Amino acid sequence: MSTQSQIDYNRIAKAIEYIQSNFRLQPSLEEVAENIHLSPAHFQKIFTDWAGTSPKKFLQFISLEHAKNLLKEEKASLFDAAYETGFSSTSRLHDLFVKIEGMSPAEYKNGGKSLSIHYSFSGSPFGNLLVASTEKGICYMAFEDDKEKAFGELKQKFPNASFVEQEDTLQKNALSIFDKDWTKLNTIKLHLKGTDFQLKVWESLLTIPMGKLSTYGGLAEKIGNPKASRAVGTAIGSNPVAFLIPCHRVIQSTGHLGGYRWGSERKQLIVGWEGSHIYS
Repeated sequence: MSTQSQIDYNRIAKAIEYIQSNFRLQPSLEEVAENIHLSPAHFQKIFTDWAGTSPKKFLQFISLEHAKNLLKEEKASLFDAAYETGFSSTSRLHDLFVKIEGMSPAEYKNGGKSLSIHYSFSGSPFGNLLVASTEKGICYMAFEDDKEKAFGELKQKFPNASFVEQEDTLQKNALSIFDKDWTKLNTIKLHLKGTDFQLKVWESLLTIPMGKLSTYGGLAEKIGNPKASRAVGTAIGSNPVAFLIPCHRVIQSTGHLGGYRWGSERKQLIVGWEGSHIYS
């Protein structure tokens, strides 16, 4: 992500925070723009370019009532009906394009000693990130501005692997998921280290359509273990691949968005961005 793009992302995040904090006062476009030190016209442009909708409309997609309505739809089985009725080709984005392959014990034995991992730093609509891949697929992706910290966290997962800073085709294809036109998107392959239970939970996350939301309990039921909500939450929290495995689409049963490994503010922005691309 360019320096200017990162600045714009930070401004948008700050604007959303200001609007939420002052929502009862219904701040005007001019007030919000002034708070982030932009002219109203420039703020409107960068926000619309990023979100595809107005700040006011965007807030609807991250509101408590909108989340509750989505959860009601899920309970009413509209969750699955969306697939059958062709609700939106983009709503099936992850289910169609992201495929998970679990690493064999030999591949991550001795801290991943047998693995050769390429990694690179890139940008996204939600901030800078590190993406890493083996010869079989993406093994790690995380939002992080600090490159040294990002690489350190990757290395902790595979302490004995060999690392080369290099962008490859697997990474480029994975990053194309942030484009607004997914008609030419190839299958994104993930090559992940995890227990059978973790892999099952991560695969279940892929069935949540873009713009929709689910709960920990709902996912536990989907994998046939309704009493495993807590274990499901732990598996979601250990998701090694940001955005591609959409753990941001899992919220609390109350409708509150809840926490997120890469920051609750970023989760709000992702949920709102996805909603604006589906419902606007």
